Amino acid sequence: MTSLDVAGLHVTVAGLGVSGIPAAKVLHARGANVTVVNDGDDARAREQAAELEALGIVVRLGDGATLPESTELIVTTPGWKPDKPLFAAARAAGLEIWGDVELAWRLRGPDAAPWLAVTGTNGKTTTVQMLASILKAAGLRTAAVGNIGVSLLDVVLGDEQYDVLAVELSSYQLHWAPSLRAHSAAVLNIAPDHLDWHGSMEAYAADKGHVYDGNRVACVYNVADKATEDLVREADVEEGCRAIGFTLGTPAPSQLGIVEGILVDRAFVEDRHKNAQELAEVSDVNPPAPHNVANALAAAALARAYGVPPKAVRDGLRAFTPDAHRIAHVADVAGVAYVDDSKATNTHAAEASLAAYESIVWIAGGLAKGAAFDELVAKSAKRLRAAVLIGADRGLIREALARHAPEVPVVDLDRTDTGAMLAAVQEARRLAVAGDTVLLAPACASMDMFANYNQRGDAFAEAVRELGAGA
Repeated sequence: MTSLDVAGLHVTVAGLGVSGIPAAKVLHARGANVTVVNDGDDARAREQAAELEALGIVVRLGDGATLPESTELIVTTPGWKPDKPLFAAARAAGLEIWGDVELAWRLRGPDAAPWLAVTGTNGKTTTVQMLASILKAAGLRTAAVGNIGVSLLDVVLGDEQYDVLAVELSSYQLHWAPSLRAHSAAVLNIAPDHLDWHGSMEAYAADKGHVYDGNRVACVYNVADKATEDLVREADVEEGCRAIGFTLGTPAPSQLGIVEGILVDRAFVEDRHKNAQELAEVSDVNPPAPHNVANALAAAALARAYGVPPKAVRDGLRAFTPDAHRIAHVADVAGVAYVDDSKATNTHAAEASLAAYESIVWIAGGLAKGAAFDELVAKSAKRLRAAVLIGADRGLIREALARHAPEVPVVDLDRTDTGAMLAAVQEARRLAVAGDTVLLAPACASMDMFANYNQRGDAFAEAVRELGAGA
C-alpha cells in the first residue's frame, strides 16, 4: 500500500469547522491546490478563513453551492447533506466526493495500523473507549479515534506509531468513505435517527452497513437487532470473514454472550460448538446496565477478532471509566438514586436507559427532532412511577404518556429556562420514594434550553447536589 499523492491536484473542501480545516491544511501541505467553500459568512467563519488564507489556501465564504472551476476532487465535512447543489454538480462532472475519513484512509502510510471500526445509532463512543481500554490492557499501542472527537487525519499522519486503532464512525462519515476497509467492524444497533440527512431509514441503515464492506476477520452484529445481522448478510467482505453475534442471552456458536453473570466467548475458541471461554464478569462492566453490557460484548468481540487474550478483556473492562452524562450515578438522597443520562438524546438511547431500572421518576423533554414517543412510552410504562417533563417538545411526550401510561402522574413544567432543571429535580424528589431512581434520560436534544447535553447533565447534577445539601 502506498500513500495517496495529491501534489498538483485541484481539491475543493466543502465546509470549514473541525474536519474541514484540518483537511484543507493537510491537502495544502501535500502540494494540492485547495479551495475551501463555505455556506456561512459570520465572524467565526471569517476568522477561520483568514487562518487558511495566510497559508495560501483560497476560501470562498457564503458560496457553498457553486463548484469551483478546475476542481478534480471534493473533500467534504461530514455534516454536509448529500443533496447539496455542490455535490450534484460534482457528480455531473464525474468527480469523486470524499469525507475526512476517506481522506485519512487514502493518506495512510505503508505500515499503517489496521482499524477496528464501530458504528450504530447509540453506544458508539462507549464501545470504542471500552475497546481501546481492552487493547491497551493487552499491551497494544492504540487510541480511540474518529467521531469520538480525535481527528483520524491527525492520527494517521502523526509521528506516533500504533499497532491498531479503535475507530468510531458516524453514518455521515461512512456515507463519504467508499474505499474504507476495516480489519473488523461492529454495528451496535439501528434505530431511526438523522433521517432528515439520509432521506430514509433504508438509506441510513445502508450507510451504517458500509462499515462491513471489505472486512477481513469479523463482522460483529447485535443478535437482538435483526437489522444489524441483515447488514452483515448484504456486505461484500473478504473471503473467510466471519459473522460474529453478541447477545445478552446464552450465546450460540460464533457468538459472545452471558452465562450466569459471566461474559463468555463461543466465537474465538478452538471448538465453538463445544467450548466457551470466560472473559469477564458482568460486574466488571461500568455501569452494568444491560445496554452497556451489550457495548462491552461488542468491544470484546472486536478485541478477540484481533487476537486479544481473555485476561485483557477482563482487565480492560475493569479499567474503563465511562464519560460523563452516560447513565452516571450522581448521588443517593433519602434512599432515592439520581442518575444522569443526559446523553440519551433520542428515543432508542432513552429506552435502553429506562430498561436499566425497575421504578423510575423520569425527567424527559427537549427538542424532539421529529421523533415520536409512543413506542418508547409503551415499552417503558410499567417501570414509571412518575414523569417530569421539560423543554420545547415536552407536549409530545405528555401525549404519549396519556395514550400508553395514563396512570402515571405527570408534571409538565411550562418553562425552557436553564433554571427549569432545578425545579424538575425538586418535583422528582417529591414524587419519588425510597428505592426509586430519578433518571434524566431526556430522549431529546438539549439545544432549546442548554448549549449541549453536557451542560444539561451538569445542571441536573448541580440540582441533585442542592437536594443533598438540604437533606
